[in-house]
Amino acid sequence: MGIFDDIKGAADANEAKVEAGVDQAGDFVDSKTGGQYAGQVDQAQEFLKDQVGAPNEAPAEPTDPGAA
Repeated sequence: MGIFDDIKGAADANEAKVEAGVDQAGDFVDSKTGGQYAGQVDQAQEFLKDQVGAPNEAPAEPTDPGAA
């Protein structure tokens, strides 16, 4: 088990706290930018929240088109 798996496990075990932190960080960015990037911040917050609790998926192996 790698370090990223350990981090993912800790985040999954504390899902509510991680989501609250994501919200807090997004609110901080919105306050510092005057809401100029609110749409992008909200999109990033939703993406991160979706990642918490999601099963770990191994990335697909890249295929070499010339290796046929």
